[in-house]
Amino acid sequence: MKKLDVLKESLKKAENFRAAASYISFDMATISPENAKPNEGELIAFLENEELKMRKDPSYVSALLSSLKAVDSMNEWERAMVLLAYRAYRMEKNIPEEEAYSFSLQEQQAFIDWEKAKDSADFSIFSDSLQKVIENNKKKAALRELDEEEKVLLKSDYDRLLDKYERGLTTEAIDPIFEESKERIVALLERIAKSKKKIRRDFLSRKVPIEKQRQISKMLQEVLHVDTTRSLIGESEHAFTDRMAGDDVRITTHYYEDIFLSNIYSVMHESGHLMFDMRQPKENHEYFITEGKTLGMHESVSRFYENRIGRSKSFISLIYPRLKEIIPETLSDVSERELYEAVNIAEPTLIRTEADEVTYTLHVIIRYELEKKLIGGELSVKELPKAWNEKYKDILGIVPSNDAEGVLQDVHWASDFGYFPTYAIGNFYNSMYYNEMAKEIDIDGAVRAGGIERINSWMEEKVYKKADRLTPAEWIHDITGRSLTPSDFLDYLDEKYKEIYEL
Repeated sequence: MKKLDVLKESLKKAENFRAAASYISFDMATISPENAKPNEGELIAFLENEELKMRKDPSYVSALLSSLKAVDSMNEWERAMVLLAYRAYRMEKNIPEEEAYSFSLQEQQAFIDWEKAKDSADFSIFSDSLQKVIENNKKKAALRELDEEEKVLLKSDYDRLLDKYERGLTTEAIDPIFEESKERIVALLERIAKSKKKIRRDFLSRKVPIEKQRQISKMLQEVLHVDTTRSLIGESEHAFTDRMAGDDVRITTHYYEDIFLSNIYSVMHESGHLMFDMRQPKENHEYFITEGKTLGMHESVSRFYENRIGRSKSFISLIYPRLKEIIPETLSDVSERELYEAVNIAEPTLIRTEADEVTYTLHVIIRYELEKKLIGGELSVKELPKAWNEKYKDILGIVPSNDAEGVLQDVHWASDFGYFPTYAIGNFYNSMYYNEMAKEIDIDGAVRAGGIERINSWMEEKVYKKADRLTPAEWIHDITGRSLTPSDFLDYLDEKYKEIYEL
């Protein structure tokens, strides 16, 4: 028990370093002066390196390894804490502190270069940093210590990167479900393209002042029952969520005067992440296991609120009168049905974060296919913009006019690889547990009546409660009694869009 106390004290120290880095990172992405960003990047790298030093300290390692031997006699919280700490230890133990510091510095510089490159629509500004990030990801994957099960399961550097974000997920598992998804979604898109149904969209580009959009953001969080005493909404180039502490979870959005729906669905998406972090058991914080939930789990929740709730008929019915009060001049001649159809327009577009439910997964599959080749050495950084454009033409039938709306649109490759597939996996997960929820709750009826807190409570009990203590495979089986499948999601798309487009 003394060793366990040492372990907890060390993890508390590590959590403080992580939180401090998060505060600086949030500032860097939202309100930091341009010339201050390099200094903030150095501070983040320093704090991350201090956290790594703590995790390599002999007293910490001794406490961890001693605790590991006694893990079978621990309670479920202590056991989760030790096993997750041991997983993190094995990922980092072979990375020299100086090299880890260099990796972090290069990632901070890559973020700065990506912002400049996107602003200029010039991939060349980012290409050198991207090459370094790829090399660093491959180094980290190669240096990771694997247990016996992982040695069998994770057959490539890219598999190891995938496993960092979604434990147990491999290319061998993803390839067939992504192929099935691509085949069915492309077929559905072809049917939609042939539909004679014309959805009204002229009002979607009407200008909505940013201050009005801020009011909409506030309204959405009220409707979702977000605790705004423990959160806030900032503004950044790329919307994100950051957990600073148990009582401090922050999100950002980006306001476009002529695309007011962009903000609505950014806030819905990020509020999903926020609620997952904010409504987790208090023991997660006490035992430092808040990072046990995977990105696939997290994206399932964000996309559940963004799409399964946010683009439903019942949710549009709920917010339609509220929107008319805030932006009457925008929606004065728009019916509830017209708004519902407009938020569900399905057609190929260039920007992933603005994509509809039907095409979104194709955007993810494109990135998966490209990054798998980048890490595997089959595609060079120099070839990437051309390969990106070719993929968009082959799969979605459209081509970016510049790098900003093409290969530079996402920030993820400024630091990580293996993250993108989790967005699609999240779609599959939430469709599975939506169907379970529907057995217990009249979801549309609850939403239409403003009873979203009932849905929130179900999510808290069924989806959030055990997420940090189970592997993804155990977690989804615990909720649904089934293994991961894309079928629920693909069937949902077919049914929903058959009705909208009168197929």
